[in-house]
Amino acid sequence: MHHIVDPRAVVIKIASILHEVKIPYFITGGFAVSVWGRPRATFDIDVVVELIEPKVGALAGALRKIYKAGYIDEISAKDAIRHQSEFNFIDPFTGLKVDFWITKRDEFSLLKFQRKIPKKISGKTVYFISPEDLILSKLVWYTMGESTRQLEDIESVIKISGKKLDMGYILRWSKKLGTLDILTKLLSKI
Repeated sequence: MHHIVDPRAVVIKIASILHEVKIPYFITGGFAVSVWGRPRATFDIDVVVELIEPKVGALAGALRKIYKAGYIDEISAKDAIRHQSEFNFIDPFTGLKVDFWITKRDEFSLLKFQRKIPKKISGKTVYFISPEDLILSKLVWYTMGESTRQLEDIESVIKISGKKLDMGYILRWSKKLGTLDILTKLLSKI
């Protein structure tokens, strides 16, 4: 039987490390869905970072200070920066995987950083992707892999955060990102 691990403590630690080494970030993925939509189990924490190569050593050092048994591959991190992809870190206490996604430099990616939202978790400030940008990102991920989990997450965020959402922004960007058909179909079912 699996016990459910509460990822909040890991999120707080990772956020404080990124703040300490001055790496802009926001939390996205399943954990962000739990903030803007219905809580759901997640086995990894997705963090989008504006990371440059000279900061990799500082990030690795800060992670090692908190997690003596933690492992971060600095070569993988530098490769991820060069390829705008991801590298990960496993929390040795919980087994949770932290995926660090290197931000792209396009207009939408830059906008997501401008629109990130601070939330308090156990008295600590953690930055999250906005619910609108989470919906848009999940629409894009759906087009890349067509996982119904993405659509379920979008539906959850719309149902829970619906009245607070800037639908004009979502529709405008959905059109720009080529996901308007999927969004329209999804909205017609909700």
